[in-house]
Amino acid sequence: MLLRDLFNGVEHTLVQGTADREVADVVYDTRRLVPGALFVCIVGTSRDSHDLAADAVAAGAGVLVIQHDIPLPDASVTVIRVPSSRRALALLSANWFGHPAREMTMIGITGTKGKTTTAHMVRSVLLAAGRKTGIIGTNGVAYGDVQQELPNTTPESYELQRMFREMRNAGCDSVVMEVSSQGIMMDRVTGIEFDVGVFTNLYHDHIGGPGEHATFEEYRDWKGQLFRRCKLGVVNADDPNTEALLAGHTCRLVTYGVHSNADYRADNLQLLRAENFLGITFHVTGKEEMQVKVNMPGEFSVYNALAAIAVGRELGLPHDAIHNGLTDIAVKGRVEMVPISKEFTILIDFAHNEAGTESLLTTLRAYKPHRLVCLFGCGGNRSKLRRYGMGKVASEMADFLILTEDNNRFEKVEDIIADIRQGIAQGNPDVPTVEIPDRLDAIHYAIDHAQPGDLICVIGKGHETYRDRMGVKTPFLERELIEEYAHQIGLI
Repeated sequence: MLLRDLFNGVEHTLVQGTADREVADVVYDTRRLVPGALFVCIVGTSRDSHDLAADAVAAGAGVLVIQHDIPLPDASVTVIRVPSSRRALALLSANWFGHPAREMTMIGITGTKGKTTTAHMVRSVLLAAGRKTGIIGTNGVAYGDVQQELPNTTPESYELQRMFREMRNAGCDSVVMEVSSQGIMMDRVTGIEFDVGVFTNLYHDHIGGPGEHATFEEYRDWKGQLFRRCKLGVVNADDPNTEALLAGHTCRLVTYGVHSNADYRADNLQLLRAENFLGITFHVTGKEEMQVKVNMPGEFSVYNALAAIAVGRELGLPHDAIHNGLTDIAVKGRVEMVPISKEFTILIDFAHNEAGTESLLTTLRAYKPHRLVCLFGCGGNRSKLRRYGMGKVASEMADFLILTEDNNRFEKVEDIIADIRQGIAQGNPDVPTVEIPDRLDAIHYAIDHAQPGDLICVIGKGHETYRDRMGVKTPFLERELIEEYAHQIGLI
């Protein structure tokens, strides 16, 4: 693409060279450089790639995009200065791939909990209506026969635009994606106008740790930015943060809820339980009247389903598609049953903070198990407040705790468990607890000591396929490991 065209709509100043030259690719990682590429120098949280500008030129970059002054290379290299290189990368990437998001219905989902499940519910409803729909989020990217993992809930802007182009070329007419607060803050979704934005809920999380938000208010305000970038906002009327989060919104709004007079509201909630099955049924009133059954448990599943119903109806999807999409929904690592026994129930879930743990355990307690057993750890190199919170709420709501590792990263599992213990001391210090540092050993222990009627929740990793110890990731897919052990001991 001609450099002049590539910068269409991007604020910039030409520092050196000419804009009348061809660009071979847009690159922000020196490992991907090709001769004639444009290299975007980004100020990151841990490093500044302006320091790599000379290396980029040596590797063949013909254009440098900078945010602050650098020693200028020889005159054959074009240098362009921008106010924000991250914002420029997003806009340049959209131009490079021909703005594929404009050719599809874009649905963005933000919130602390429920993003992944709601995204999958919305996609399931769209697919049931015959819409070819891609999805991007915590569980990876999927469209057609393509399925791949992602390092971030919201990928970097260049990767995001590339995925949109690939989805559109594959025939997709819709995209459902999780939009994290950091994804908005770091300009990964800049340049995208969403047709629909969805807000699930807001709790204290992603605050105070390395690379996280400084305050709850900052966290809330960045999430609220989505509703200045969409045409329609579908929001949870029951969440106490909704009004503040929507300050300055520019979109039309519809609401959903259980305890408020929302546009789409649920009543007559009834729990459903059968062998290796937990679900719920409810009635929808307001802008729609329908009876809905969801094969996922608890009130939080009602909220997620209401959001999907509101999105579906506002997009004009038929009732049958909504019913079929919600009845058939299954999400990896989200209250995912692993059917290995008729005597007890075991499930895996991604709950990895206080709010998620409390919501999950409240939900499971309502199904009146013989014992509610909770197996969990906490991630290393993250805020200790998460450990205290999870320890406290788990001790207050579960009957038996198994403390183990999560992704310890560069911390010792024993130190993390000690922090969780502090939270337990603030909650219910008398709850029966065992410590088993190796997570696979802990899972085996939970199965070996299960009692009839138990409900065992293995939380924190959910869909993840690895275990991170001292920065080394090794395969670890809990569903397969649970099934493998059940076969080994003759349960199935």
